[in-house]
Amino acid sequence: MAKPNEIKFLTSTRVEKRQKKYCRFKKMGIKYIDYKDAEFLKKFINEQGRMLPRRITGNSLKYQRKVAQAVKKARQMALLPFITDLLK
Repeated sequence: MAKPNEIKFLTSTRVEKRQKKYCRFKKMGIKYIDYKDAEFLKKFINEQGRMLPRRITGNSLKYQRKVAQAVKKARQMALLPFITDLLK
């Protein structure tokens, strides 16, 4: 039987280290999310116009709720579409 330090692999065994997610609002000190800034809000919606979840964006619960309210207001004001084919 092979000893642990003698094991050879056909391909290299790379362990990719993922970057830790962080809340960009806490890091940058943003207190107010402006619903009129459509370009900023586009970062939180996907190509079909749906909101991205917290587990993908890394936002905290407090700021994810504020982003959701801002996106809803922007949609009502026709700054962002409700549904689209290719937004970005």
